[in-house]
Amino acid sequence: MFNSLLLEAAGLPVLGAALGAGIVALGAGLGIGKIGSSAMEGIARQPEAGGKIQTAMIIAAALIEGVSLFGVLVCLIIATA
Repeated sequence: MFNSLLLEAAGLPVLGAALGAGIVALGAGLGIGKIGSSAMEGIARQPEAGGKIQTAMIIAAALIEGVSLFGVLVCLIIATA
């Protein structure tokens, strides 16, 4: 009885870490999608500013990817601790 409770409790951090990693990946995907959508709208309105908009879009997407990578790593550390 007691051993089964310990085994069930041991899986909860892994489940929480998996859910957290999924939420981080979902948030990053939505954020980068919003950036891409806004950039395409901006380029369609002002084609001459396409280079500047594209550069800003790539920098913002890289920052979002960096933050999401840290989030996933924290979730993995929690799962293995």
